[in-house]
Amino acid sequence: MGRLASLYLFAYNAAQACGWTIALIKLILTVSSTNSFDGAYAACGELICLLQFSAVMEVFHSAIGIVPSRVLPVLMQWGGRFHFVAAIISQIPEVQKLPAVFITFMSWSLSEVIRYPQYALNTIELCPGWLTWLRYSAFIVLYPIGALIGEMPAMYKALPYIKKKNIYGDAFNKLPFSYYSFIVAVLVCYPFLWLKLYMYMFKQRKSKLGKRGESKKALRPKIRVE
Repeated sequence: MGRLASLYLFAYNAAQACGWTIALIKLILTVSSTNSFDGAYAACGELICLLQFSAVMEVFHSAIGIVPSRVLPVLMQWGGRFHFVAAIISQIPEVQKLPAVFITFMSWSLSEVIRYPQYALNTIELCPGWLTWLRYSAFIVLYPIGALIGEMPAMYKALPYIKKKNIYGDAFNKLPFSYYSFIVAVLVCYPFLWLKLYMYMFKQRKSKLGKRGESKKALRPKIRVE
């Protein structure tokens, strides 16, 4: 990787880390001050929407090869998250106060305040081993919570409002299906797509942490038995 690309990736990931740290702090302060999960979207919904929109750059990073990630999993994760927060939650005020939205935002924020600092420090070769381990281990708990307890229930609860308000009716008018039908299809496919991404992340974990273990073994002094 060239020096310029490394500096750019460090700046991008550091900016995302700062943004998600602010979002996490806002979530915690809102819950602690109100003793309620209702204000999650009001506190940081717009910020998270902006952060998710800007994360489209990660698709381009993969596409042009400045990071080793595969394009399709990155695109799937980015598309799913951005669609959830920008196309559904931001458009339906009745859904914004659901506990599922708070659960989603909290799991995303916790994941990203680990992931982005690890990426940033890794580009300048200053990432501690414990942070790499945490990056490739925290998702085991956070990813199912965010997707299965947060995103899916929130989308399901949004269905009656999507149908009642005919959301994006004009955009889907010339298509043989409505936006409501599209979301129903997404919910049916979601567990299978989620599982595919989840398994891919386990492969990444094995690859990254396995290499780290092999490097440690290689650095150990060899004891010669005579």
